Amino acid sequence: MCGITGVWSGFGFPDHADLAQRLTAMAGTLRHRGPDASGVWADETVGLGHTRLAIIDLTAAAHQPMSALTGDIHIVFNGEIYNFRELRSQLIGLGHRFRSRSDTEVILNGYCQWGVAVLDRLRGMFAIGLWDAARRRLLLARDRVGKKPLYYGWLDDRLLFGSEIKAILAWPDMPRVPNYEALHHYLSFRYVPNDLTAFKGIYKLQPAHYLTVEADGSTRTQQYWSLPRPVRTPVRNVDDVKEELVERLDEAVRIRLVSDVPVGAFLSGGVDSASVVASMARVASGRIRTFTVGFTEASVDERADARLVAERYGTDHSDFVVDPQVVDVLPKIVWHYGEPFADPVAIPSYYLSEIARRHVTVALNGDGGDESFFGYRRHAGARIGGWLDRLPLAIRKQIAALGRRLPLDNAVRGFPVQLRQFMRSADQTRAERYGNWVTYFSDDLKEELYGDAMRDCLPQRSVALLEGWFANGASHEDCAAWADIHTFLPDDLLVRIDIAAMAHGLEGRSPFLDHEFMTFAASLPASQKMSGIRTKSLLRSAMEPRLPRKLLYGPKRGFPMPLRGTLAQLGEMVHDVLLSSAADTRGLFRRERVQRLLADHYNGTRIRAHEIWALLMLELWFTTWIDGTAAVEQRHSEPRLDICA
Repeated sequence: MCGITGVWSGFGFPDHADLAQRLTAMAGTLRHRGPDASGVWADETVGLGHTRLAIIDLTAAAHQPMSALTGDIHIVFNGEIYNFRELRSQLIGLGHRFRSRSDTEVILNGYCQWGVAVLDRLRGMFAIGLWDAARRRLLLARDRVGKKPLYYGWLDDRLLFGSEIKAILAWPDMPRVPNYEALHHYLSFRYVPNDLTAFKGIYKLQPAHYLTVEADGSTRTQQYWSLPRPVRTPVRNVDDVKEELVERLDEAVRIRLVSDVPVGAFLSGGVDSASVVASMARVASGRIRTFTVGFTEASVDERADARLVAERYGTDHSDFVVDPQVVDVLPKIVWHYGEPFADPVAIPSYYLSEIARRHVTVALNGDGGDESFFGYRRHAGARIGGWLDRLPLAIRKQIAALGRRLPLDNAVRGFPVQLRQFMRSADQTRAERYGNWVTYFSDDLKEELYGDAMRDCLPQRSVALLEGWFANGASHEDCAAWADIHTFLPDDLLVRIDIAAMAHGLEGRSPFLDHEFMTFAASLPASQKMSGIRTKSLLRSAMEPRLPRKLLYGPKRGFPMPLRGTLAQLGEMVHDVLLSSAADTRGLFRRERVQRLLADHYNGTRIRAHEIWALLMLELWFTTWIDGTAAVEQRHSEPRLDICA
């Protein structure tokens, strides 16, 4: 016997009332009670569920689940297809009829025409669940870059799938068992990587992959697209490259403005979101709405830089100082993300989405610019590492030994600390050096902290998950960006904004993540994207006619979060949670080691803000999703948001 059950959540629920009932009501069952002697499947029931955030075609004709006119193909879909009008025209020319103006029906008829190959024609973001009754086949598919999430897991003879883990967990009798391997890697990266989730038996479908389940229960997962691997490419005429870059960005922005609801943009003090707004000003009709959040802490407040762009293009701009009541909002964050997620920028992203949703339903953002154009310090660090590797290994070992003898205290910060890190990594592999930049719990710290429940995970080095992205002859910085695109981007950055936005019924769109634009960027040589160790030099240069130099060549911005101040605000709550009897009972960490880590941080001996935040979010996740004290049925009161316009 084989059965398939679909649980689909089209977007987050801003109203939590009766959530368990709503999720369960969305559940559909597709079960076969076995083939008869002739091989014909009998007693079939089909059901799929969906909750829709309407963007294109707001009429009932576009509602989901949607069935083909033939009645044998059914679809639920989360996302947007930006070239749906062109595909619709093609399909009409091939004889297909349409009942709506929606992109959902384009996917449906496209599958009828081209089968799974329809995925190759879609330009956009999507998570798709499609039941082909004629072939007795379930198809699950995720977009190329991973903008939209898709989770699945087996429960006995049923396959459960959803765009949120909460949808799967709402299914009766679905066990909630922590996946310690996933949690081990979470502590390294601040997110759960690859196809793992924090729940044993539940997985993520990887970007650019589809999964099929046949009538006999057999499954197959296949990759349908890949970004061209980084190679050493010839240098092109820089003026031609810059002209093509801005033209392609304008086009990626233009197709993302298609909407039957209001569209705006997130605007930080950084180059990427400012570039998107500059393009919107050229290709959009009407005045643009832009949104920025800031903090009272000057070092992370970006409102002044954002206003430079807003004033240049005359946008209808709203900026806000947020005084986040973190104690109140943390349960919301933990609930919405469904997994332990310790990127602190989730909090300002959540508030920014809440503010933007009061005025628009779609917001463009600058996500992806750093990954394609070498915008992180680790990309500059990778280039320096490449220079370092030209030295004989014996010399590099001596440099590393000297670096390891330097003190670890916080008396000296900034460049000296970075220099010490480079010295210590002199004899490491490219992947290990990169791992120094993107991991937060070292193997030594894990060895010190882990209790009995986690000690079996110690042999699994998280850096091993990165090594495959460095196994080619491209430059060090190309490999670092390649690793970002396949790890940090889909599992952290895109999760952060998708969950934060969908929690408020807001759709985020990312022009830099257009797969055709990314393919163009991947074709450019590393030497042109980054000049020396100046990050994102090509993009900055290309945008000089459009953006203020102060913004282009100022420090990197991107909706930061003052984490140390936040932990100070939480005060005793951190100790109460991490040293609770419930935390002790889990056996994840040794209590005395956690106490020492907290003491070192709060007395200033060694700053451990990111590590403490990760431990806090993990324990709150256990309390919410494993212990049952705050399960799916819990109704959270709305956190208070203090805003000063």
